[in-house]
Amino acid sequence: MTGNKGSRTMFGDYLEGNLGNSPVVARLADFERQEPSIPEPVSGERRKFRTVWISDVHLGTKGCNAGLLIDFLDSVDSETMYLVGDIIDGWRLKKKFYWPASHNDIVRRILKRAKRGTRIVYIPGNHDEMFRQFTGLNFGGVEIRRAAFHDTADGRRLMVLHGDEFDTIMLAHRWLAFVGDAAYHLLMGLNLWVNAVRRRFDLPYWSLSKMAKHKVKNAVEFISHYEEVVARAAGERGVDGVVCGHIHTAEHRMFTHNGRQIEYWNDGDWVEGCNALVEHDDGRMEILHWPAEVARRQAEAAARAVPAVPAVVLEAA
Repeated sequence: MTGNKGSRTMFGDYLEGNLGNSPVVARLADFERQEPSIPEPVSGERRKFRTVWISDVHLGTKGCNAGLLIDFLDSVDSETMYLVGDIIDGWRLKKKFYWPASHNDIVRRILKRAKRGTRIVYIPGNHDEMFRQFTGLNFGGVEIRRAAFHDTADGRRLMVLHGDEFDTIMLAHRWLAFVGDAAYHLLMGLNLWVNAVRRRFDLPYWSLSKMAKHKVKNAVEFISHYEEVVARAAGERGVDGVVCGHIHTAEHRMFTHNGRQIEYWNDGDWVEGCNALVEHDDGRMEILHWPAEVARRQAEAAARAVPAVPAVVLEAA
């Protein structure tokens, strides 16, 4: 099934089958007929990349930084975009329906990219696993894949997958993952209040949950072990590296497997760090920290707005 009608059908079927038949769900299922709450800019230069990877957007939750992601989507363009899982948070939507207009704007922008010719590859994660049943199909120009392989401009072959397949807690104790998810969203609620106060004082975005995670020894050990396991799996498949998401920690590390160097890339998330992974035209890869990009852009704009101080001419007595 292809085309925009197919996109609405897939999205609407999921919502009606899993969230019930309500007026809110009906509006969401046919979102393309609604006017965007944040119109897409009609002019302005965009940074061009060969490839963009984003994951862990968690649409349908209050923790999703929709404003920053919309700004990112309006500021960059690419030949290929990988959506590396947990784009929509089905776990939270089943518990409590939450879908502001800005989340529609994100879906609309992604589908518009597909219309313009960008290759969009969607690899569902554990929070949007309901879309895994559509693996191999194409909806509105969006390819649904369980995993993918990407060849960089300089000849490296990378495996792309969400990464929950290597999460031992997810695999062995699924109930504990749901408990952890509830605690995480409680922390994210507090994070919203903290950043609301910071905005009042013109301070940039800061992630409370990210700071807490890096302060807890067990969390640091889990992340390190996870990265090693994923890189080893990539090495066993004979590729040069791996791109994943899942743990909300943007990172680049090198591992050795059977005498070969294996690259590990995590594209981060749009809840805590607000990161994206990009590939330049020459194959060079880079993690973008979008709050820092926005802060830099605002500082440059403020500097340009300051009027020049006229030179004082001193006349000789």
